[in-house]
Amino acid sequence: MRKEGFPSSTDERSGSPCSHGHGFAHEALLYAGPDGFLEGTAPFVREGLEAGEAVLVAVPRARAELLRGALDGEADRVLFADMAQLGRNPGRIIPAWRDFVDEHTERGTPVRGIGEPVWPERTSAELAECQRHEALLNLAFGDEPPWALLCPYDTDTLGDDVIAEAFRSHPALWQDGRRVRSHAYVDPRESLGGPDADLPAPPVETDGMAFERDDVAAVRTLVGWHAAQAGLSADRTADVVLAASEAATNSVLHGGGGGRLRVWREGRAVVCEVRDRGRVPDLLAGRRRPSLEAIDGRGLWIVHHLCDLVEVRSLPDGTVVRFRVGG
Repeated sequence: MRKEGFPSSTDERSGSPCSHGHGFAHEALLYAGPDGFLEGTAPFVREGLEAGEAVLVAVPRARAELLRGALDGEADRVLFADMAQLGRNPGRIIPAWRDFVDEHTERGTPVRGIGEPVWPERTSAELAECQRHEALLNLAFGDEPPWALLCPYDTDTLGDDVIAEAFRSHPALWQDGRRVRSHAYVDPRESLGGPDADLPAPPVETDGMAFERDDVAAVRTLVGWHAAQAGLSADRTADVVLAASEAATNSVLHGGGGGRLRVWREGRAVVCEVRDRGRVPDLLAGRRRPSLEAIDGRGLWIVHHLCDLVEVRSLPDGTVVRFRVGG
């Protein structure tokens, strides 16, 4: 299964993905096609069930049905989630794992999971956010009680560049039935801790406005007009308008008193971008549920849970938040 050009790794042991030792075990499974998927995931799930662990499998529906069939009657003891829904916006995946881990570890029940956020139909922007998500998992759960997360990557359908990113975001991988330590792994504080590269330029034809505190209502009006022109439903229009309002309010409160909105349409979807002079030092901003007492952190959390895709980048001269809502 190994392809030329992958980062280097060191064999550690043979077998199947199984037990987690100390801390958070975040490992990728490099598999080829449906048979390879089952060979890597079914033993991992069975071992967890035999150990009395709670197991969550978050993969696309077709993969879930394949695994259900292989587990026979044991499938009823596994919680399944459709990653195409849960992870439509990759920024919502870490909160879902957080809820699952917290719920069971508070009861003293060990946990393990399978999460497959990457598939070939993802757009380039979605893939970039999935890869960011995979790196941030190591930061979000680095100090947790022991639990294991296995992330499948289909080498038959994914490009070498995508597989290479798995080596950079996972400390270890399962490849050809062997667990290997990745020498290409990079701590997210190093890979994501500095200034980001800017997002790809939007289309030439965009609408927009500069705004300050008294202009947030005008931001909502402009975004609502574009949502109507795109034919969004009332619910989806309300989502994108509220997301724009939260992003603009964040700029007013934390980005130097205001910012600039750009908005455009992509078919039946509305894309908004808000830029300001502020910085977002917390790499998990928007991916960590704010406490009831917290004053900050709610705006990006709301944006993530309203939108189909959210991209946040801290640049040398400020921050850009780009978000998309479709029909």
